[in-house]
Amino acid sequence: MRRTTITDLNWEELLKIMEDEAKKRNAPVYSFKHNLNPFQILVSAILSTRTKDEQTAKACEKLFKVVKIPKDLLKLSEDEIDELIRDVGFHRIKAKNLRKLAEILVKKYNSQVPSKFDELIKLPGVGRKVANIILANAFKKPAIAVDTHVHRIANRMGIVETKKPEETEKELTKIVPRDLWHKVNKPFVGFGQTVCKPIKPLCDECPFKELCPKLL
Repeated sequence: MRRTTITDLNWEELLKIMEDEAKKRNAPVYSFKHNLNPFQILVSAILSTRTKDEQTAKACEKLFKVVKIPKDLLKLSEDEIDELIRDVGFHRIKAKNLRKLAEILVKKYNSQVPSKFDELIKLPGVGRKVANIILANAFKKPAIAVDTHVHRIANRMGIVETKKPEETEKELTKIVPRDLWHKVNKPFVGFGQTVCKPIKPLCDECPFKELCPKLL
């Protein structure tokens, strides 16, 4: 008889288990405010790159007290922005990018965040992962944002066999139901922060320990 594996699980069930486990363990990714507008979601995604979610949350809390729309950001100097986001990694570069971003959104997009991947990817500080986060979280469009957590866990669990995040994204779009694409990132991130950690994962406490090839 063939042994049941992770890939036999229903994707909705898989994501729900990850989400419940992450929330139970107070995963930092779930500490973010949920009433952000598309512009604030874009800014927080840019700030989150190469930065722990705890630090991103601190910076966002300070910044969003004064910044709600692109024009608010233009009222601040680059140094003032830098001071507000000092908790995140590469804060000076990000401060410069945020100032440029606000200018572009005001002049080219009437202060609105574009909802197309090809336009998002051209914005300062926006790479493939960030663009997909915006599409998924701000516009609920079918997009899978693959960061280090998604890439690591998907491979560790045997869901995919890939070398790069871009490859993981491509493979996941083949097996995850399209209506769930926008829900993939956060449960994976939360699960990766609390259980399936990069170093010393809590395999003995993992709800998938009977299915994960790492433990078979």
